[in-house]
Amino acid sequence: MRVVFMGTSIFAVPSLLKLYHSSYHQIVGVVSQPDKARGRGKKLSTTPVKETALHLGLEIYQTNNIKSDEALAKIREWHPEIIIVASYGQIIPESILEYPTYGCINVHASILPEYRGAAPIQRALMAGEDSTGITIMYMDKGLDTGDILAQYELPIRDEMDHGTLENILAEIGAELLIQVIKEIEQGSASRMKQDDSRATYAHMLKPEDEVINWSEPSGAIFNQIRALSPSPGSYTWLDDRKIKIFAARIIDESTDGEIGQVVRLSSEGFVVKTGDKLLEILEVQKEGKNRIKAVDFLRGYKGISGRILGR
Repeated sequence: MRVVFMGTSIFAVPSLLKLYHSSYHQIVGVVSQPDKARGRGKKLSTTPVKETALHLGLEIYQTNNIKSDEALAKIREWHPEIIIVASYGQIIPESILEYPTYGCINVHASILPEYRGAAPIQRALMAGEDSTGITIMYMDKGLDTGDILAQYELPIRDEMDHGTLENILAEIGAELLIQVIKEIEQGSASRMKQDDSRATYAHMLKPEDEVINWSEPSGAIFNQIRALSPSPGSYTWLDDRKIKIFAARIIDESTDGEIGQVVRLSSEGFVVKTGDKLLEILEVQKEGKNRIKAVDFLRGYKGISGRILGR
């Protein structure tokens, strides 16, 4: 089957690789977001999908506007029988969705209709969900509203952050995708309409989502930290300096002190009073520095005990 693959982030890479190494499919083109300037030096950075496509020797097309006439002409030039979309990052117009013989298939990181939208993994973690999963679905003009082809549910463990959960789901999605494409080719694929009454939405992350509010319960802050780890990271303030926090542990006890106060040091970091209990901070990053263990941070920062974070 002639395949066009559309993807951008690291989540999409396993699906691209699975398709490439499948003897049944020919990837005729890859579409990804444009390169972006990153870091202090504003060096152009390519997307993980573009890097993978170039390594595999695949033709790559990048555009700021997938709705343009040029983009549609490029898709038509490739004559795809099916288009696979995974974490692409732009809304795909009907002119492209309706072009391939077998339609457009999306690999989405939630159990639809829950967590439709741009940030399903982060929002599921922030909400403290016990499970999430993968949905393979037909795409239509709505926001993740198309018919479901297959789903796989996965428990969320406390030690999972966004990075680890994304990697696991990406691999599951790739395996499920190959299975579904085979069923589509054989004419045995079943499709199920979504129950819109159960729909929830995973809105894009905003800068305010990164700020830790220590008056929140420990569980909510813990979920925020792991939802934003390893990127962009949750943060607080210490001596007017931004401190990002990447890993923490809930301590099921309370103590006297102010909200946000470092109430004691521990063998692995330091302990902060929250709105209900305590939170042990395990990994941090000062502005302009590398991510380090909190215990190593303490070696270079004396007198943190008793300080109030977030001021």
